[in-house]
Amino acid sequence: MNSLLKTVSIFILCSTLITNLFAQNHDMVTVKGGVYIPLYGVDSTAVKINSFLIDIYPVSNTDFSIFIQKHPKWKRNTVKRLFADENYLILWETDNTLGSKLHPNAPITNVSWFAAKKYCECLGKRLPTVDEWEYAAMADEQTADARKKETYNQYILDWYETPKSFNNTIGSTFKNYWGIYDLHGLVWEWTMDFNSVLISGESRKDVDKDSNLFCGSAAVGASDLMNYAAFMRYAFRGSIKARYAIKNLGFRCAKDLKIKL
Repeated sequence: MNSLLKTVSIFILCSTLITNLFAQNHDMVTVKGGVYIPLYGVDSTAVKINSFLIDIYPVSNTDFSIFIQKHPKWKRNTVKRLFADENYLILWETDNTLGSKLHPNAPITNVSWFAAKKYCECLGKRLPTVDEWEYAAMADEQTADARKKETYNQYILDWYETPKSFNNTIGSTFKNYWGIYDLHGLVWEWTMDFNSVLISGESRKDVDKDSNLFCGSAAVGASDLMNYAAFMRYAFRGSIKARYAIKNLGFRCAKDLKIKL
C-alpha cells in the first residue's frame, strides 16, 4: 500500500512539474537552431543559432500595464530619465490608463530598451538577440528562410510604408513557419544587442567589417541582394539609443532552451 501511495505521489509530482513548465512557456514557441549568414557583407561567416524559445506575440499594452502596476518605478512619470526619454508612454492618457488613442491588445510601443529588458527579466525571460530575431524573422508561412522570395520581401517593404500599424491588434498578421505572429506587419522590435552592428572607435573606417553597412552602396556587398528590408532594420537599430521610446518600436521576450535540439 505504501509503495502504491509512493508511486502515485511521484506521478502527481511529475505531472505538476510538467504542467508548471508548460504554463511557464505556453505563450512561447521553440525555434530550432541552425546556421544563417547575416547581412554583414560578402565576407560574412555563418552564424550558429542555438535553439531558443520566443514569445508567439509581441507584448501588448495590457501586458505592459500589468507590469507597471507591479513595478511602479516604470510608470510614465516615475521612470528615471536615464532609462527613458520624454516620449516614454507618451500616448497614454495617465500613468495608469491607456486612454482612447491606444487599443488594449495592440503591441506596447514608446518603451525604452531598459523598460523592455526589465519586463522580460521579471518573467524569467530576456530580449532576443539580433541574430535570434533575424533568424526567426526569415520565415514566412511555409518556409524557415523566405529571404529569396520577392513577394515576401515586398510584403515587408510595403508594411514599412504603412502608417499607424502600431495600433493594430497583436495576432493580426500571418503566423510564420515557427508559429510566431507579427514579426513583420505591426511594429519594429527591440533586441538585446540592438546596437551590436556599430563599430567602436572614432570612425567606422577603423574596421573594414560593417564599415559600409549604413551607406547607400551597402547592397552591393550584401550576402543576399534581395533582402533590402534587412538593411533598413540594421540602419534603424544603429541609429537609436537604449533610452529612446519610439511609437512604432515594441518588443517580445525570448528564453534559453535548456534541452538542446
